[in-house]
Amino acid sequence: MAKVKKQFFCNNCGASSPKWVGKCPSCNEWNTYVEEVLVKGDKKDERRTWREENQRKAVPILIQDVKAGNTQRVVTADEELNRVLGGGIVNGSLVLIGGQPGIGKSTLMLQIALQLPFKVLYVSGEESEEQIKMRTERIGLANAECYVMTETNTQNIFKHFKNLQPKVMVVDSIQTLSSPHLDSTPGSVSQIRECAGELQRLAKETNTPVFIIGHITKDGSIAGPKLLEHIVDTVLQFEGDHHHTYRILRTIKNRFGSTSEMGIYEMRGTGLQQISNPSELLLSQKEEELSGSAVAATIEGLRPMLIETQALVSTAVYGTPQRSATGFDLRRLSMLLAVLEKRCGFKFGMTDVFLNIAGGIKVDDPAIDLAIVSALISSLQDIAIPSDVCLAGEVGLSGEIRAVNRIDQRIREADRLGFKHIFISKYNIKGLDLDTFSIKIHAIGKVEELYEQLFS
Repeated sequence: MAKVKKQFFCNNCGASSPKWVGKCPSCNEWNTYVEEVLVKGDKKDERRTWREENQRKAVPILIQDVKAGNTQRVVTADEELNRVLGGGIVNGSLVLIGGQPGIGKSTLMLQIALQLPFKVLYVSGEESEEQIKMRTERIGLANAECYVMTETNTQNIFKHFKNLQPKVMVVDSIQTLSSPHLDSTPGSVSQIRECAGELQRLAKETNTPVFIIGHITKDGSIAGPKLLEHIVDTVLQFEGDHHHTYRILRTIKNRFGSTSEMGIYEMRGTGLQQISNPSELLLSQKEEELSGSAVAATIEGLRPMLIETQALVSTAVYGTPQRSATGFDLRRLSMLLAVLEKRCGFKFGMTDVFLNIAGGIKVDDPAIDLAIVSALISSLQDIAIPSDVCLAGEVGLSGEIRAVNRIDQRIREADRLGFKHIFISKYNIKGLDLDTFSIKIHAIGKVEELYEQLFS
């Protein structure tokens, strides 16, 4: 006889309590506890039978006796996915992909499933087989060993998995799954935690990669307890703007590689197209040189990119000047304006300032400070910056140009795209072989030197 039990769970961190509490003792958030009904089955349930059949006995071993070897990976046809995963899909890994509704998560995973040359199981709890078939025809890819199943019960999924024995499994989405061992609704904290734990055991015990699609909340975090991100091996964030065609796949957590990688796609009618050279697409095509535009050399993960920063400075019509930034930290923009006002004498106090990173992407690299400062001065004085000029440097509070990392890759990328001049910090010159570059390198130490060489 199953025993019915009620318990309270925190929506933020997944902590449990036998009674309702106002403030979570684990994450210190207020009013996050919700009541859920749990049903605990007998000891001989299917879950324990699955675990007993596939359980591996572990014994302690000296770390010196552990054989270090290369992690086995499956290299896919999607180079952007291989990059963010650290070189390919790791066998037995559990990968979580989150993103806004309609951004293209299901399209990306179906496209990857159709590109793999072996048996794949695509489990959908949100769409029917006919809807998946329509998307497959739109993408234009075909895989003779891609199996589709519409199911939300985890035990039924495990039964078909055991009979089919696929090499990769995709679950869309974790919020629609439900375990028969719990009586709570799908998408609740307890169900997400239980289903994620069952999928983790399945991936580790069968050495099969499992991809999980997850929804996000209105603040951008993945829906469900924070424990979900701790359970999985890799967390990928699929983001973009519905008004732009570009989509960015970022690595938030990766136990098998770097956490600063980024893949870029372009959403088309036939699916997601890989962008192997994003610098050429992120630089706008202008027929004439206009003020307020500067090109910055930035690095995302291991990939150097050139992006265009656009600034508009105009006289404030209303009493309080406006400050707006798209794709850049607004507080850092205020800091750069204060540096230009205090150290260099430029009057931005009674002007409206609007800043935009072209292409709809977000950049956190401090090396674009020099380009933003140049774009602001260019728009203020209505002087156009030559189109063959690139900039890379961090601006300090004293107006000094600070060195940035991996400057040689930034210079090489600007040189490859045909730029003739690049402005960098003079502290980056040490140890840099200038004869290997055909681009002219300008080493400066302060913002005043930038103004003298670029605008005079």
